[in-house]
Amino acid sequence: MILAAIPFPDIDPALFTIPAFSLLGFEIGPLSLRWYALAYIAGLVLGWRLIRDLMKRPKLFPGGASPMAPEKTDDLLFWMTLGVVLGGRLGFTLFYRPELLWQDPTQILRIWEGGMAFHGGMIGVILAVIWFSRVEKVPLLSLGDAVAVATPIGLLFGRLANFINGELWGRMTDVSWGMVFPQVMLYAEQYPWVLKDGENVPRHPSQLYEAALEGALLLGVLTWLAYRTEALKRPGFLTGVFLAGYGLTRGFCEFFRQYNVEIGFDFFIFGVGITRGQVLCIPMIVAGAVFIYYAHKRARLATA
Repeated sequence: MILAAIPFPDIDPALFTIPAFSLLGFEIGPLSLRWYALAYIAGLVLGWRLIRDLMKRPKLFPGGASPMAPEKTDDLLFWMTLGVVLGGRLGFTLFYRPELLWQDPTQILRIWEGGMAFHGGMIGVILAVIWFSRVEKVPLLSLGDAVAVATPIGLLFGRLANFINGELWGRMTDVSWGMVFPQVMLYAEQYPWVLKDGENVPRHPSQLYEAALEGALLLGVLTWLAYRTEALKRPGFLTGVFLAGYGLTRGFCEFFRQYNVEIGFDFFIFGVGITRGQVLCIPMIVAGAVFIYYAHKRARLATA
């Protein structure tokens, strides 16, 4: 018997679909614009606009000078898009599906079939930002801070798209706001342990938890620090706040999110299972703390 739960909203994962058609003898389609793709587009475009706006406010940066001209953010958008897509897909493969490397490497390129990892996308963006900084002679830490402020926008839209798709659902729960995700049944035959006594039961809407914490909360904190304090005058500080903030919020949400059924828990601490996502957050928290420490240290030395 299924416990009382909030009905999962019946939202089509595709915003619209163009039926299949023939062109010059070739069958094309059907073509769909999915919410997930729209989330990536919105996150990148709005993030680009936010970075551009920061560059128009030189007084926020050290010495009262922006690290680059606002127009250069157009080129930055291209490299960030490349980093997100390639890094996200490669990260998913290496962190969660390494068997694809020897079973069928061509699947790594099939990004339209789904499977993206934020930690991989983050590494891709970091490499893209480093490359852009070196080529365009832009101060790396200040550029990284601006990108860090904008990144939670993509996280917010991405998690909302995960919810619409009914993917990355949470663990079983009896809370009053639990939801029954129909998509769970797709895994029932291969992974019967995702069910309880053979039934689909209410689960945490963990995608919304992540949208609220990794996205909205982190965005609010970073934009407040950037616009209302002198945080951008301490290069590397906001990069550290983002890394530590994401690691902490993602790590917390992982306690409510269904762990990867193909991997299980990486290890246990006092009987509590630690997921692969939490393991990947640990170096982010440590790196964030290091960035914050050295940003403050450099600021103190500069004023001494």
